[in-house]
Amino acid sequence: MTLSQRRQDTRHDWWRGATIYQIYPRSFMDANQDGIGDLAGITEKLEHVASLGVDAIWLSPFFTSPMDDFGYDVADYRDVDPMFGSLDDFRALVDRAHSLGLRVIIDQVLSHSSDRHAWFRESRQDRTNPKADWYVWADPQPDGTPPNNWMAAFSGRAWTFDARRRQYYLHNFLPSQPDLNFHHPDVQQAQLDNLGFWLELGVDGFRFDVVNYYFHDRDLTDNPPMPRERIQPGNPQSYQFQRHNIEQPENLAYLERIRALLDEYPGSTTVGEIAGNDPLPTMAAYTQGEKRLHMAYTFDLLDSTGDARELHGVLARFAELGDDTWPCWALSNHDVVRSATSWGEERALLALTVLCSLRGSLCLYQGEELGLPEAELAYKDLQDPFGINLWPEVKGRDGCRTPMVWDDGANGGFCPEDIAPWLPVDERHRPLAVGRQDPAPESPLNRVRQLLQLRADSDTLRQGDQQLIPPEALPEDVFGVIRTHGERRLLCLAHLGRGGAAGIALDGLLPDTAGWQPRDLPGMASPDLAGTRLSLRPGQVTWLAPR
Repeated sequence: MTLSQRRQDTRHDWWRGATIYQIYPRSFMDANQDGIGDLAGITEKLEHVASLGVDAIWLSPFFTSPMDDFGYDVADYRDVDPMFGSLDDFRALVDRAHSLGLRVIIDQVLSHSSDRHAWFRESRQDRTNPKADWYVWADPQPDGTPPNNWMAAFSGRAWTFDARRRQYYLHNFLPSQPDLNFHHPDVQQAQLDNLGFWLELGVDGFRFDVVNYYFHDRDLTDNPPMPRERIQPGNPQSYQFQRHNIEQPENLAYLERIRALLDEYPGSTTVGEIAGNDPLPTMAAYTQGEKRLHMAYTFDLLDSTGDARELHGVLARFAELGDDTWPCWALSNHDVVRSATSWGEERALLALTVLCSLRGSLCLYQGEELGLPEAELAYKDLQDPFGINLWPEVKGRDGCRTPMVWDDGANGGFCPEDIAPWLPVDERHRPLAVGRQDPAPESPLNRVRQLLQLRADSDTLRQGDQQLIPPEALPEDVFGVIRTHGERRLLCLAHLGRGGAAGIALDGLLPDTAGWQPRDLPGMASPDLAGTRLSLRPGQVTWLAPR
């Protein structure tokens, strides 16, 4: 199927095997020259996105917000924050995206709002107003301390005392992000109505922020201690002890209500972000069958450093949890270190080629196609409350959120050179700008375009089944999968180590590999193949198929 044919495809399951391009609006393109990206800037640059051969864009929040957490604290679910433009600007963006064959997915932050939202302002007035129970309120313990031991993601207690109600309210994130009470039926319906508003405006789906956080334990049970050996490095330890304030069983029924709404708009889709201590079982449960989320992703690959055994372990565990589930894999987004840094800058194309080998849909984060590494920022330049609160042990998320580079000028073409961008442009990014790479046939950008086209043209990669090759059947640093679609098969092997070449006996993986040939892959030299004996060099990927 050609690129133009795919873009005219009206199949309702277009999302299955799709590539989705994430745009962080503050950092994509500044059209009104104030140092902050906006919707008009996104519209201006959509031709670049379309040139990659992706199927859809995902927009991080652009809603009315005080921006304490950069849009993940919503003050109005049905309007655009003035810094990003207007609803008319959004309509123009959707129209332009659709004209280019790009579907539009937007973030939805349903679990919590801003404390500036009209709902919360009313709720905190007293204990008897119509929205008194729209948020999670609880009385202090007899000594005045918080109701239980729940902790917040950005450090500290997950409870803040409100003098007017003489109660605490729950916030899993910042104190200015109070959690909505999804046990209240009116809250559930209000958020469904907000989804319907955007569906009527023409969006093609939603990415749900922390989709496993909607419900809390009604009894406010204390969270148990977590064994220290399970605590992941690089995050606040207290936050990793959570259990009862997230992932409650009532969430499944609400996801089914969301899916029923989406089914009224054929071709729309959902992808959920699942964060937690053991997210893979939740990911499987939330995408099981045809009545919950279409897709979901966890941080398991987002936190990957490119270790072959670790990668196999994540995929093997997910495969064990449900064959009818559909993942959406990503190596980078606005919350984690860029994959070009976590995998190694010289291995950025390797990382994407491995991602393209996997069963599932893919998310590509803005700048990933350029091979941008994580930006280095001084403490004085930080904007992210996560990093500010936890510096220097945790540097926060600003390093992956710096402006997109369109040319090699002082501000990377993101905004005029006499305007200070909201985050500084990393000097290492400027030589990797779109304008520098676009005319160079062998640039990372053009190799990514070729790679995504190869995947788009392969039903085996987009739609096929996946069989993981056991680690014991491969050299230590080699990862492998077999993809199958009907009678077609593809053997994908990647050397993720940094030592010497790895020899692989293909006939030990499949019984009929005599005559199989590697496909030409962008930026990858052909592996040494003698009969059924293959030699892979470090950083090399190959896709082999029968002649």
